[in-house]
Amino acid sequence: MAVEELQSIIKRCQILEEQDFKEEDFGLFQLAGQRCIEEGHTDQLLEIIQNEKNKVIIKNMGWNLVGPVVRCLLCKDKEDSKRKVYFLIFDLLVKLCNPKELLLGLLELIEEPSGKQISQSILLLLQPLQTVIQKLHNKAYSIGLALSTLWNQLSLLPVPYSKEQIQMDDYGLCQCCKALIEFTKPFVEEVIDNKENSLENEKLKDELLKFCFKSLKCPLLTAQFFEQSEEGGNDPFRYFASEIIGFLSAIGHPFPKMIFNHGRKKRTWNYLEFEEEENKQLADSMASLAYLVFVQGIHIDQLPMVLSPLYLLQFNMGHIEVFLQRTEESVISKGLELLENSLLRIEDNSLLYQYLEIKSFLTVPQGLVKVMTLCPIETLRKKSLAMLQLYINKLDSQGKYTLFRCLLNTSNHSGVEAFIIQNIKNQIDMSLKRTRNNKWFTGPQLISLLDLVLFLPEGAETDLLQNSDRIMASLNLLRYLVIKDNENDNQVLHSALFTFDLIESVLARVEELIEIKTKSTSEENIGIK
Repeated sequence: MAVEELQSIIKRCQILEEQDFKEEDFGLFQLAGQRCIEEGHTDQLLEIIQNEKNKVIIKNMGWNLVGPVVRCLLCKDKEDSKRKVYFLIFDLLVKLCNPKELLLGLLELIEEPSGKQISQSILLLLQPLQTVIQKLHNKAYSIGLALSTLWNQLSLLPVPYSKEQIQMDDYGLCQCCKALIEFTKPFVEEVIDNKENSLENEKLKDELLKFCFKSLKCPLLTAQFFEQSEEGGNDPFRYFASEIIGFLSAIGHPFPKMIFNHGRKKRTWNYLEFEEEENKQLADSMASLAYLVFVQGIHIDQLPMVLSPLYLLQFNMGHIEVFLQRTEESVISKGLELLENSLLRIEDNSLLYQYLEIKSFLTVPQGLVKVMTLCPIETLRKKSLAMLQLYINKLDSQGKYTLFRCLLNTSNHSGVEAFIIQNIKNQIDMSLKRTRNNKWFTGPQLISLLDLVLFLPEGAETDLLQNSDRIMASLNLLRYLVIKDNENDNQVLHSALFTFDLIESVLARVEELIEIKTKSTSEENIGIK
């Protein structure tokens, strides 16, 4: 019955001119065609579409059948013979139908699914989508719309974390990333081949640039990478990252120019839209790009060899700050890796104190403290502690002094303060062993630093248990100073003794608390017996 209805509608439309088709005709054609699909009359439907006499009708109305056909293809329970016919119908519709209507229809179908069906839909529709866009004149708009829709759907998929998850690729993200590269390549090549730099070509460049930035943020910001070994060749995210960075260079935005201009007053982009986008959204993308280049070594051979380690550190600190502001384990880990990579290029004690005048050179160590004290993942806490020590080691004496004061004032954590106080003790010890005195850790400047160290936050009301790490480190430093004063005539002990009475009262209070706690425990034990 459905086949007869469809044939009747087609017979009536065959005698009409294209412009005389009515809205009612479109609706009847869609209903009858959909019923043919639902009732399994696929062979007859294929014959109707293949009939040359129906070419104009299929061109104008056939796109309405794409949705039902695609949904059948996404169903796994269809017989192989039926699926083969569905594919033939789908291919013919893509070939014959109005490309503008097809584009919108395909994008709607990409937006429909959720969960694991997202990747199945994308993998099925990417090639037809590419074919349709190639037929359109306003490619820049169409590509921008397609890439934006695809990225929005891919961003809903969980990024696999471990090697096993990447190999399993349960949600199909890795497959989609590879397919998306193949989808985009022809349009990148079109930009390269077009030497006229027409307005349309510039718009196409902009759309591809936006896509590259979005890809750097998702999935590459959170994606894990294999170590650079034989396995690296099978790493889907490394391949995706390499291709994306390659696209940037191909469309006239080589990454060295982009990352080194980022954040300067002179913008990299020619359009106001990109200036606004850079301020609001690009920080994550640029941080991701820096990590891929400097830590993973992707396309690092494109960098000029004359860049000094200090320049690279200064450049990367802003990106490290971005990483440490996030909460995802993989993102924080990347920030720590990028920091380590940047610091290991620098000699100890060579980072001048003037660098601390740059905002990120103070916010990064403060970010490390936050990870050390708030992150629930032990490996990241330990790594942050190690990176903070490495950072301290690279600073010159005045830089260490300045950072110690800053962290003592801002950390609000007894364990961190104890760590800083231990570092102060180490610096004093090294300074005393040198033939030439270091004024920051043996001279008058040390007095104000010790005032911060040998100080109880709430005076006599300070919670001694909560601040026990800091107090014990302070007492250890004081003991060290007393011993050293017997060996050296040094403005240090006088400063220490200035607060000695306070420390003695603290010790007395600690002993009193211990005695009360011991007595209480003993009484409880007697009560139990």
